[in-house]
Amino acid sequence: MAIDTPAEVIDARSGSRFMRPVEAVAAALLLVVVGLLLTGVFSRYVLALPIVWIDEAASISFLWLAMLGSAIAIDRNEHLRLTLFIGMVPERGRAFVSTLALMVVATVILALIWPAYVYVREESFLTSAALNISVGYRASAIVAGLALMFIIAVAHAVRESTVAHLVGAIVLIAILAGGAWLLKPVFMTLGYTNILIFLVFLVALCLAMGVPIAFCFGLGTLAFILFSTRVPLIVMVGRMDEGMSSLILLSVPIFVLLGCVLDATGMGRAIVNFMASMLGHVKAGMSYVLLGSLFLVSGISGSKVSDMATVAPALFPEMKRRGHKPKEMIALLATGAAMADTVPPSIVLIVLGSVAGVSIAALFTSGFIIAMVLLLVLAVLARWKASGENMEGVKRAPLRVVWSTLLIAGPALVLPFLIRGMVGGGVATATEVSTIAVLYAIIIGIVLYGGIRPAKFYSMLVETAALSGAILLILGTASAMAWALTQTGFANQLAVYMTDLPGGWFTFMLVSIVVFMVLGCVLEGLPAIVLMAPIMFPIAARLGIHDVHYSMVVVTAMNIGLMAPPIGIGFYIACKIGNVSPDEAMGAIWPYLGALLVGLLLIAAIPALSIAYL
Repeated sequence: MAIDTPAEVIDARSGSRFMRPVEAVAAALLLVVVGLLLTGVFSRYVLALPIVWIDEAASISFLWLAMLGSAIAIDRNEHLRLTLFIGMVPERGRAFVSTLALMVVATVILALIWPAYVYVREESFLTSAALNISVGYRASAIVAGLALMFIIAVAHAVRESTVAHLVGAIVLIAILAGGAWLLKPVFMTLGYTNILIFLVFLVALCLAMGVPIAFCFGLGTLAFILFSTRVPLIVMVGRMDEGMSSLILLSVPIFVLLGCVLDATGMGRAIVNFMASMLGHVKAGMSYVLLGSLFLVSGISGSKVSDMATVAPALFPEMKRRGHKPKEMIALLATGAAMADTVPPSIVLIVLGSVAGVSIAALFTSGFIIAMVLLLVLAVLARWKASGENMEGVKRAPLRVVWSTLLIAGPALVLPFLIRGMVGGGVATATEVSTIAVLYAIIIGIVLYGGIRPAKFYSMLVETAALSGAILLILGTASAMAWALTQTGFANQLAVYMTDLPGGWFTFMLVSIVVFMVLGCVLEGLPAIVLMAPIMFPIAARLGIHDVHYSMVVVTAMNIGLMAPPIGIGFYIACKIGNVSPDEAMGAIWPYLGALLVGLLLIAAIPALSIAYL
C-alpha cells in the first residue's frame, strides 16, 4: 500500500521547465507576503503607526500565491490524494484509472473557468477600501490559476497516458455528464438523496480512484449544484474564494516556511540532542525523548510531517541499538505526531479558528495543555513497553554535555514558547507571530546554525508555495461543499436529530469522535474541519458545549483517525519516513492508538482540561 504525500513530505520534487517562471513568481509572492506582514508588524508595534493598506495588499498577494501554488502542486504531483484503493486495482486497469483521475481533475477545472471569469467580471465593479483599486485584480488570480492548472493537467494526461486510455476517459466522462444532465429533472425531485449521490458516493468514488482531495470535493459540489439545483456556478466560485481568503489563513504559508527553516538549519535536531542528553539514560528514555522532541518541535514547525522527518533520523539508530523494534518505533512516532498536533502553531487549529469562529489565542492555550495530557498517556504506555529495553552501557550524560546541548538548543527552544505566549497572551495575532517567528528563525539560523544556501532557500520558498496552494485549494473546495450541505437544510435536520440523542451532550461528543475519526482516516484534518465545522459546531453550541472544548475533541479525534491503518494517511507517511513496511508496523500501532483514545475520552469527559486555563 502506498500514499502520495504532499509537499510537506521529505524530499523536494522538481517540476517541469515550463513552470520555472511560475515558481519564481510564486516564490517572489511569498517573500512579498512576508515582507508586507513584517512591515505591518514593525509599523504597528514599533512606530505605533498602523498602515491601513497592508492587509489588502497582503490579501491580493496571498490569493495569487494560493492559485499559483496550486498549479505548481499539480505539476509536481503534490496534491494530497489517497492511493490505497488504486493500489489494489490490477496492473492492467491501473493505468486507465490514473488517466481517468487526471481527466476528472481537468474536467472540474474546465467547468469552473467560465464561472470564475464571470465572478471576476462582477468583482471588477467593486473598489477596495484602502488601496482604492478594482477588486478584480485580486479575483483574477482564480481565473489565471484555473487556466494554468487546466493546461498542466491536460499536459500530464497527454504525456503519461496512451491515446486509447485518454480517449476512453474523455468518452466515459462525457457519457456520465450527459446522462446526469438528462436526468436532471429526476435529481431535482430527490431532495436529500442528492447529498448521498453527489456529496457522498461521487466524492468517495473519486477518492478511491486517486483523484486529489481538493478536486474530489470540487467535482461533488459542481455536480450537486449543476444537476440538482438551479444555483449558478458563480456561487461555488465565490464560496471557494471565501474559503481561501480569510486573513487568518495568511499564517498558513508562513508557518509552513518556518517548518522548512527549522529543517534546513538543524534547529530541530538541536532540540532532539538536548532532550536526549537530559533523558536518554533512563528506562524508556529514548521513547520519552522522541515524544518530548515531537512536542517541542511541533511548537515551531506546525507540521506533522516536518516534525517526524526531523525527529526520526536523529533517534531511531540509538533506539534500535537499545532493542526497540522498528514497528514499535513507527507506532510511537506516528501517535506522537498525532499527540503534538494541538501544540501551537498548529495549522489545523488556525484553520479551525478561521472556519468555526473560535479564538485562536484560546485554541493555542488549550492545545498546549491537551497535548500534555496525550503526552502523558503515551509516556505511560511507552514505559510499560520498555521492560525489555537493553540499557547496557547507557550512562547519564555529563553535565557539561547537557549544558553544551542546552546552549545550542536554547535559541530554538525559545520559539514554541514565544509563539504560544504572544498569541495566547493577546500580544499579537497568529499571522503577526508567524512572521516574527520566521524572521527570528532565519536570523538565528544564519548566526548560530550555519545558515541556508540561497539555492536551498529558493527551493524552500517554492515548496512552501506548492504546499500552501494545495492546502488552500482543499479549503476552498471544502468550503463550497460545506455551503452546499448547509443550503439543503440537511444541517438543520441533523441538528434536530443530534440534539435529541439520549444521553445529552456526552452522547453527542461520542458521535462526534466517531465521525471525525472516520473523516480523519479518509480526508486528513484540514478538509474534514472545513467540511464539518459549519455543521457540527452550531449543534455543540446548542447543547452547551464550549467551542474550545469541542475543538480539542474533534482535532484529537481526527489525528487518531489520520494515524489509524489501513486508511489513515499519516500512518503511511510515518512508515515512509522510518523506512518500515506498513504491513509490519500495522499490528504494533493499535495499543498506542488505544492510549490516545483513552486520553481523548478523558478530554471529552472533563471540559476543565480544555477550558480551565482560558
